[in-house]
Amino acid sequence: MKKVEDYIRSIPDFPEEGIIFRDISTVLQDADGFKLAIDELLALLDDVEFDVVVGAESRGFIFGAPIAYELNKPFVLVRKKGKLPCDTIEQEYELEYGKATLEMHTDAIKKGQKVVIVDDLIATGGTIKAAIDLVEKLGGEVVKTVFLIELAGLNGREKLSDYNVEAVVTYEGK
Repeated sequence: MKKVEDYIRSIPDFPEEGIIFRDISTVLQDADGFKLAIDELLALLDDVEFDVVVGAESRGFIFGAPIAYELNKPFVLVRKKGKLPCDTIEQEYELEYGKATLEMHTDAIKKGQKVVIVDDLIATGGTIKAAIDLVEKLGGEVVKTVFLIELAGLNGREKLSDYNVEAVVTYEGK
């Protein structure tokens, strides 16, 4: 029986020499691989009580929406600045070379709601920490964050040390 990592394509020296790019397009292109990825993410949520699934743009949408659908939970978008049409709150965060801003609708999370955040990858943790900050600004409580892939060498767990973090596949490098 195949594992999720059997569907992930590793591309050496992309986008620069010494980096191994973990490509999830091969997971999505294979019906069995995609189903297995969703099933494995769902398994990480066994026994977790929560009200809302949040997905970060854009690959968090790919994995978060089917999870919300399967568990009959609402799905909330976290998007890049300027992409949401109604009143929003925003959170700036650091990138390797600069800054970026994420937004969420002000009515997306209600005070006291328990939230699970889903994304494809945890690297440095900056994007998900910004998403967590947005949820908390609206009065939500992040009870778990789940990822398909963790790049442990980039120490994202350290930035999220106050939160429950799990990944389906962990690569020790960057």
